[in-house]
Amino acid sequence: MAIKRKRPVKSYGKKKKAKASFLNNKKFKFIIGVFILLISVYLLIAFISFLFYGTADQSKLDLAFKSGIKNKTAILGAYLSELIMNRGFGIPSFLFIYLLAITGFKILGNTIIKFRKNLVYSLVTIVWFSIAFGLIFSNPISGSSIYIGGQYGFVMSNWLSSTIGVIGLVFLLIISALTIIIIRFEKSYSFITGLFKKRDGENETAEPEDKIKDFVVDDSFGKVIDEDDVVRAIFEPDSENDEVGVKDLEIEKVATDEVENNEDDNLELVVNTKVEEEETKKTNPEELPDYDPTLDLSSYKFPTLDLLEDHKFGNAEVSNEELLSNKNKIVETLRHYKIEITKIRATIGPTITLYEIVPAPGIRIAKIKNLEDDIALSLAALGIRIIAPIPGRGTIGIEVPNQHPEVVSMRSILSSKKFQETDVDLPIALGKTISNETYIIDLAKMPHILVAGATGQGKSVGVNVIITSLLYKKHPSQLKFVFIDPKKVELNLYSIIEKHYLANLPDEAEPVITDTQKVKNTLNSLGIEMDNRYDLLKKAHARNLKEYNKKFISRKLNPEKGHKFMPYIVVIIDEFADLIMTAGKEIELPIARIAQLARAVGIHMVIATQRPSVTIITGVIKANFPARIAFKVASMIDSRTILDQPGANQLIGKGDMLISANSSITRVQCAFVDTPEVESVCEFISAQRGYPTAFLLPEYVGDEEAMPGAVDLNNTDEMFEDAARVIVMNQMGSTSMIQRKFAIGYNRAGRIMDQLEAAGIVGPSEGSKARRVLIQDEYSLEQLLNSL
Repeated sequence: MAIKRKRPVKSYGKKKKAKASFLNNKKFKFIIGVFILLISVYLLIAFISFLFYGTADQSKLDLAFKSGIKNKTAILGAYLSELIMNRGFGIPSFLFIYLLAITGFKILGNTIIKFRKNLVYSLVTIVWFSIAFGLIFSNPISGSSIYIGGQYGFVMSNWLSSTIGVIGLVFLLIISALTIIIIRFEKSYSFITGLFKKRDGENETAEPEDKIKDFVVDDSFGKVIDEDDVVRAIFEPDSENDEVGVKDLEIEKVATDEVENNEDDNLELVVNTKVEEEETKKTNPEELPDYDPTLDLSSYKFPTLDLLEDHKFGNAEVSNEELLSNKNKIVETLRHYKIEITKIRATIGPTITLYEIVPAPGIRIAKIKNLEDDIALSLAALGIRIIAPIPGRGTIGIEVPNQHPEVVSMRSILSSKKFQETDVDLPIALGKTISNETYIIDLAKMPHILVAGATGQGKSVGVNVIITSLLYKKHPSQLKFVFIDPKKVELNLYSIIEKHYLANLPDEAEPVITDTQKVKNTLNSLGIEMDNRYDLLKKAHARNLKEYNKKFISRKLNPEKGHKFMPYIVVIIDEFADLIMTAGKEIELPIARIAQLARAVGIHMVIATQRPSVTIITGVIKANFPARIAFKVASMIDSRTILDQPGANQLIGKGDMLISANSSITRVQCAFVDTPEVESVCEFISAQRGYPTAFLLPEYVGDEEAMPGAVDLNNTDEMFEDAARVIVMNQMGSTSMIQRKFAIGYNRAGRIMDQLEAAGIVGPSEGSKARRVLIQDEYSLEQLLNSL
């Protein structure tokens, strides 16, 4: 059966999408904006000419041959002026030109004022002035039929006048104008109300001084007393109380300066007015400016993009011939197995091209998935990967490597608009996707990354890309690194930025940690730092580091109470497999604890290994590292170990990687940053002024220092003395005996035995034998215990 096939075309979208993209094009918007501005200028000239020549041109517009038009914009301008101004809104129509102008500027991207707000107010103002001019200038200009307020204003004012009267129309115009002014101008309301308040104050001061209450009511007796009785109650309390029973009568504040008594007494009571102090409008003390953590290194400058190289020279693009050839081979191979497709399109990436196909109805997806090796054979290419189906698209994807892959330079990634304008906490630009988009992740949300891949597939370059991204985005006060490098050569490049970005244990000589015992101490120290940070977050009532630092910057936390600005800490561990082989659980357990809890306090980990086996990437590690980056590996088993699914074994190498994050797999070409570029960036940073020392982690005492001599005898077990007496009485230093005698656990009995050794009661351990008792009698023991 003949099947009608479409002409093979390099498809990137439909015509509708092309039209939509053209309408959103900046050039198209620029043309439209300039065109609208020119229209506004044209109408301005036409309207102004209409004011001078409108009367003369009005009669000529009605003629069949419109000759002799005096308007500077000719027949069109004269007609538009007659239509908009005379038959419309009159002189207020000039505001239409204003609306056209701000519309043009808005399209050009120059938002001078708020567009929607001014649009509404301008339209309301046009209608208001048109009606007002229609009322004031009710007759057209002499010798013509031109109205100042336009025919709209003339008709509306006549209709309103006949409905509510001229006075009602005037009142309506006044109240509407007042409403528009109060809503439009914020200060107008306070100004208008201030005028009324001022008048109220003047009326109060104008009240007559002799306006005083004539009677006072005594609540105690329910009697009414006149003013003479009140005055006598003040100056002759005894007599008055007997007559009317007034007790402790108070005189309230009187608004006048003097109160005249009854003319019969000739007494004058002078009451001083209450002086009120002025109240300041400032209710809060002067606020301090926000704390700036970067002030310690205020002169610090970020590395420039000139330090990185552009590796794009000599790169060849994918040709149409290559696209058509691959397309035909895919279609032909599928037809060999009686699989018809209805649609195919290509998306070109830096190293691979994604061919999306839509199979004909009734075709099983599993059947296409099983043809992976056959398609690779027909295309004579390695790294063929079939995605069946592509999530969210309803198509089947076939990823085919390009004949001439493109090198994605670190410079092109960091200079991209997406990276420059990102506002995430810890941005990492890893490379480019199949659709040539810059791929950026936020380490703060990951919150830890596991990087794995075979030797020479780009794993070390990927780690350098992660570090470089953070160096280009975060200030030294905001970010610290802990570098752990058992191979001693991979991360040593960054040792020169120790006083800017590195964190270390106190008195640590090497910036990059290489010794296994020091690695254990550092990881345990990070656990202590994590606990200390959680204590500070608890005191500050903050849920995470971002909220805590925000409160500290706004000066809501007191440094005298231990609060401080806390930077993010990123732990980079290269060759994780070597650490697991040499230290095992001593390394795995602190890493697992940090990975489980440290996200909220800003401590994040990136561990890399070239041995993706289940003995290295254990279930504990996988459970706490949800974000994983897989470079090319040798087998499907290794891919499943890293990603829990195959695919990494089908990559083409040289930075080709799969990223598992947020329950999705994305294929990305890792950016390339060479060792000389990293050295240039580090030298640029180290040449600037840094902190006096590296960021100091909490001190941690390792197991090799926890000898018996370090036991604190001031904090002994409550059974210490009883155990000592039992040991001396039996003359046998046995941990199991203490355990049996006092019915306690082995760990506690062992700690008591260590304390007895530190006190000099028993000797050191002799293997399976009981310890030698150094005190021979109870009297000597009591003297020793008293001395302790």
